[in-house]
Amino acid sequence: MDITKESIIGELVANDYRTASVFKKNNIDFCCQGNRTIEVACKEKQLDTDKLVKELANAATQIQSGSVDYKSWPLDLLADYIEKTHHRYVTQKSEEIMPFLDKIIRVHGGHHPELHEVGEQFRESVGELASHMKKEELILFPFIRKMVQAKLDGTTVTAGFGTVQNPIGMMMHEHDTEGERFRKIAALTNNYTTPADGCNTYSVTLGMLKEFEDDLHLHIHLENNILFPKSIELEESLANN
Repeated sequence: MDITKESIIGELVANDYRTASVFKKNNIDFCCQGNRTIEVACKEKQLDTDKLVKELANAATQIQSGSVDYKSWPLDLLADYIEKTHHRYVTQKSEEIMPFLDKIIRVHGGHHPELHEVGEQFRESVGELASHMKKEELILFPFIRKMVQAKLDGTTVTAGFGTVQNPIGMMMHEHDTEGERFRKIAALTNNYTTPADGCNTYSVTLGMLKEFEDDLHLHIHLENNILFPKSIELEESLANN
């Protein structure tokens, strides 16, 4: 795979997820803002473009056991995987994290008032993600599965929402909102760093929040950079047949 400064970040990660670790290390968003070139992202972060390209090339040559080529999966399988893996993760972890977060706000909120804002941002995220995932599970994903079946059967399929680009556009806008929300949480917690007076529960809670964000990045990447563009291509293919 040829990596240049003009490579699109989201496409690069979709082709080889090993490159995601380089973007994470350099705090470059590869999911919600994956439509930028490497050069544009480096200018925004004031990073050496040539150095980053070299790091990405090195990462792409590393042997990674268990690496998954999501891009080769059938779209219905990918939708099932996202729903059963990442949607379930969000639901389960939201319930698990909230009591921990409430506890450290109660105990440490006086000396660390930023925790109140972290709690507010996370609560909003939990509510918005629950609504977002339901729209995907009840509207968008079932239509994607119908398109896959129509392709196999040589038939056509229509949707009440017009083109699949309509719900996809809404989902991507909501992804942007969540990406921005977690950038705020990361900034408020100094990138999930436990302060000197923080207890073990404080550390555990920040660790859980970071893991939640990491999973959300992969979750959004799979949709924005693989599932959604391929669904648009499939719809166009069906219309042309």
